[in-house]
Amino acid sequence: MHPNAKILNDAIDTFNIGNPQAAMDLLADDVEWYEIGRSEPTRGKEAVIQRFSEAFGDAEVEGKAHAVIADDEHAVQLMNVTARRGDRTLNYRTAEIFHMRDGKITARWAFSDDTQAIIDFFA
Repeated sequence: MHPNAKILNDAIDTFNIGNPQAAMDLLADDVEWYEIGRSEPTRGKEAVIQRFSEAFGDAEVEGKAHAVIADDEHAVQLMNVTARRGDRTLNYRTAEIFHMRDGKITARWAFSDDTQAIIDFFA
């Protein structure tokens, strides 16, 4: 397994066990984080951490990597995601594209099979 694929797999594992801070440690300080349904990226590690807190709120989110393809500068992760909030559940799939440098995520873009459902769920 390529080291960048392992980094992404480890990030999902730490996020799923309730340690999102460890996953955030994999972000470069100047990361650009492009989200589903938002036209402008969130810039900077601290801003991404704040954005996660705002976006997820009381939702529980669990991701499972379906596949990860990586080289020295890029990675693509196909995800199956389940989000729960109160009595609502949303299952969706994403393709996430990452730029990587020195073991850190420097940029990320996500695309989904149902963008509007994601926007509505996390609104």
